[in-house]
Amino acid sequence: MNILFLSIGRLNNIEDKGIYTDLLRRFRDEGHKVYVVSPREKRQNKATEFANENGVHIIRVKIGNITKVSVIEKGISTVRIEKLFLRAIKKYIKDVKFDLIIYSTPPITFEKVIQYVKNRDNALSYLLLKDIFPQNAVDLQMISKNSPIYWYFRNKEKRLYMNSDYIGCMSQSNVDYVLENNKGILPHTVEICPNSIDPIEISFDETEISRIRTKYNTPLDKTVFIYGGNLGKPQGIDFLIECLKANKTNQKIHFVIAGSGTEFRKINNYFNKEKPTNAQLFEQLPKEDYEVLANSCDVGLIFLDKRFTIPNFPSRLLSYMQASMPVLAATDVNTDIGKVIEEGEFGYWCESGDVEQFNKKIQQLCEFKSREQMGINARRYLEENYTAKHSYEIIMSHFE
Repeated sequence: MNILFLSIGRLNNIEDKGIYTDLLRRFRDEGHKVYVVSPREKRQNKATEFANENGVHIIRVKIGNITKVSVIEKGISTVRIEKLFLRAIKKYIKDVKFDLIIYSTPPITFEKVIQYVKNRDNALSYLLLKDIFPQNAVDLQMISKNSPIYWYFRNKEKRLYMNSDYIGCMSQSNVDYVLENNKGILPHTVEICPNSIDPIEISFDETEISRIRTKYNTPLDKTVFIYGGNLGKPQGIDFLIECLKANKTNQKIHFVIAGSGTEFRKINNYFNKEKPTNAQLFEQLPKEDYEVLANSCDVGLIFLDKRFTIPNFPSRLLSYMQASMPVLAATDVNTDIGKVIEEGEFGYWCESGDVEQFNKKIQQLCEFKSREQMGINARRYLEENYTAKHSYEIIMSHFE
């Protein structure tokens, strides 16, 4: 089959590890012809290009900046993506007849692109729903539900859903939310198609771990909790800082915070002011060093803002599970990520804002034996539920 994949995420190399690249390689390796349209932000100073890389056709479309910019600039650039993608498709792959279009949210502004290819080729369309916008922006009080901008994006969201033959959601709570809040959608078209990867074996070389931890002054004799990833408004950074403050004198544990984002300055200010001795903050680390350091930690942390009414399900979970690492998630009550973690017996959940419960779970995770078993459970759960092969088979089941 000819498959068109649309994504707002930058695709540097099809061989990179990630939830989309792993899935696309699975399609390629199963004999399908894969075409990808992805953005190239203006700050890269590169023109739109069309290339064949390792058996995958990729159009990198020059767009405005959508990351690490103001909400207004991001909004304007996001609205323009649709037009730019459509122009690139008409220019570079106008003669390719597609059988399947796969696309993810964010953003929700692919509606006209999808409609064009569906009408032209009679293709099946499959939405990988990773983000529920604009409600997430309402939850974080970034926009008002009464504003014109909300209704503009809400109408685009509705049309995107209606143009999708199938909607693959990250979890059951996402399925339930979509059906409850979009009455025109047929239940049989909405299913779980979770975040997934091709798991790799993580080797734990004690000499290398010792070298990297020594290099970055990360202790070898404490339980090390890592948060790695985006440091933005969705993560509820204020609660993360509260947790660091509450454990400032706890010498049994050590926190490693590694990431960047719009809220990095806030957490950096805390580190500069309080100078915690049992926590470290890294914005940039060499990729190989970061992977060794992250994979050698004892517990993975997930944070989500407590105000969310939509059920987020961060893909960061997969990298922790891949490293056989137990997980502690501090989130809102609407996501079911905590339920999955606890039912899978590979970690704990507490409500974001409840420092007392967070500290209780921290203490429980300092016990090596239970932590070791949870790590084994995490890896097993990943291999049984969250592989790219699983997602591929779910999507392809609609062609049987």
